[in-house]
Amino acid sequence: MWRRLIYHPEVNYALRQTIVLCLPVAIGLMFGSLQQGLLFSLVPACCNIAGLDQLHKRFFKRLVVGGSLFALSSIFIQLLLAHGVPLPFVMLGLALLFGVSGEISPLHGRLLPASLIAAVFTLGLTGNVPLWLPPLLYLAGTAWYGLFNALWFRLWQEQPMREALSLLYRELADYIEAKYSLLTQHTDPDSALPPLFARQQKVIDQIAQVYQQLHMLSANHLSQYKRLLRAFQVALDLQEHIAVSLHQPDEVQKLVQQSHAEAVLRYNARIVAARLRVLADDILYHRQPDRFAADAGLSALEKIARHHPDNPVGQFCYFHFSRIYRLLRSQRPLYRRDVMADNQQRLPFWPALRSYCSLKSMALRNAARLGLMLAIGSSLGLVFNLPKPYWILMTIMFVSQNGYNATRVRIQHRALGTLAGLVIAAGTLQLKMGDGVILTGMLVVTLAGYLVLRKNYGLAMTGMTVVTVYTLQLLSLNGAHFLLPRLVDTLIGCMLAFGGTLWLWPQWQSGLLRKNAHQALERDQEALRLLLLQPDPGAPALAYARMRVNQAHNALFTSLSQAMQEPGFNSRYLSDMRLWVTHSQFIVEHINAMTTLARDHYMLTDTLAADYLASCEVALQSCQQRLEYDGPSTENPGIFNTDGPQDQAVTLMERHLRRILFHLGVMHTISSVAWPQRPQHGFWLARRLRDTPPN
Repeated sequence: MWRRLIYHPEVNYALRQTIVLCLPVAIGLMFGSLQQGLLFSLVPACCNIAGLDQLHKRFFKRLVVGGSLFALSSIFIQLLLAHGVPLPFVMLGLALLFGVSGEISPLHGRLLPASLIAAVFTLGLTGNVPLWLPPLLYLAGTAWYGLFNALWFRLWQEQPMREALSLLYRELADYIEAKYSLLTQHTDPDSALPPLFARQQKVIDQIAQVYQQLHMLSANHLSQYKRLLRAFQVALDLQEHIAVSLHQPDEVQKLVQQSHAEAVLRYNARIVAARLRVLADDILYHRQPDRFAADAGLSALEKIARHHPDNPVGQFCYFHFSRIYRLLRSQRPLYRRDVMADNQQRLPFWPALRSYCSLKSMALRNAARLGLMLAIGSSLGLVFNLPKPYWILMTIMFVSQNGYNATRVRIQHRALGTLAGLVIAAGTLQLKMGDGVILTGMLVVTLAGYLVLRKNYGLAMTGMTVVTVYTLQLLSLNGAHFLLPRLVDTLIGCMLAFGGTLWLWPQWQSGLLRKNAHQALERDQEALRLLLLQPDPGAPALAYARMRVNQAHNALFTSLSQAMQEPGFNSRYLSDMRLWVTHSQFIVEHINAMTTLARDHYMLTDTLAADYLASCEVALQSCQQRLEYDGPSTENPGIFNTDGPQDQAVTLMERHLRRILFHLGVMHTISSVAWPQRPQHGFWLARRLRDTPPN
């Protein structure tokens, strides 16, 4: 029970965040300096947003950089305000100054909002504390935060990696259950495929997160991560065999009608899913896995394949389930691969600065967007003489996310959570409670808020609002006076953030569909060249190419999912693009299956492989060109001939290639319809699609 409690991801995270916040408050209370302890608790918010709570091979270096930026932002805002520079110009200048961090890497880009939040906190302290106190507070607070997290991760070694791997195994379990529960619905792609795509997206996202952690930790050089690296390679093999599909619904229906294959496949899927969930718990709670055997289910699959030799579905399912059972039984990967091949690239400072100075830089646009929103919020505070205008700026920073939909959801949660928290605080402030009772209640609410923060931001914000009001009550004994201003400032900040997301260089995912579609086709072409052109590409190279194909398609699917929730775009166009992405997913799964065949040396002759590769490359390039041309199609449909090169025997590899050619032909036809009807008039938001640059 203790092991399951302390290693649970939400409990472990909540305990760490609560202790690092409340321990300085407790020490300040013991020494009669409660105010300094409460001020000290502001720093972890900046550190969390900056990503300084993540393990990294340069952990202490990032702490030094983060603490220095927090202190510099505090010094700059105080000095500039002291010399009479208007607050809107100060906030815009700070955003543009620190925005270069986003050009270095996505992880460094998180230092920009954290530094701006440090400046906003300093704005709230200006006039109440000496000038030297806020910078010193940030330096000491960042040092305390880093030392505490270093000690915490030393006590619970490998825990972040274990949490990510455990979640990956759970996503694989959900994916295989969903896939085979919809077995007889594959004749209707509109109803069966979207849930599977969503599951596949979650799996690939989790794989990308584990890759990122491996890169940040350099885990391949650390002996304590060897077992987890092996578990990750097993998960990659499992994903490969779970994701493949023949996509022959007629053959599936025929086999289901002629045998009890549907019940057998679902039975095997349930066994695999249950075992994957057990392994997920074993990884998370530091347990050794027990022995696993499932001979009955595999034997039933073998009988179906033997009794129906003319139907490829039985052989196909038996082959992949046998590999899955082998992986679950041995807990060893089928082959070794370089799991560090997906490293994130980090741009050096001076090249990043040169790139940042370009008007096409996304980091510059993001910094300018934040800076202008903060400048407008500061101006409103000055014009209307609001008592605490920095709440507007804090709300803008906390609700601004990457993309329209994420910002919209965060705004809703923030506004509703703040309103509920203020109502609760207004009621409880009428009670006469001592400081000890208040601090104990704040501790409990903080712990509860962090327990639900990662799953329900709105509910967590309710608790955090109550804690904030009581913090002001302890600092100035007039927390009730901030209830209405806090609500007004929060609503103003939410409206400004929403308006900035709409009007200030919006990051419309609809504008990225063309770019992501191009990249998906390029990754398909690279994988097919490796499969058909190289005589012996090797298992690691095949695995890396296959994952690049999956990740490129996942980026396309994510863009489409978010674009369908954006306002002002042509629903018919997005519906056609959804069908385009569906056929792209079919190609991905055929490449998954071909990768498995190629690794087992089930290849074509050189002449036949070259002929098929030439046909596929012509079809891929035609689809890419069609994405760029909005006029009517004049190409010869014969280039998508699914019969392929003439040959007497049709092998399994050829069947996959012919299906790829068929899907490319459908995608070319869809592009001919979808791209000319892209929204080019009407609602003003639609014009943003053309204005969005490709990078």
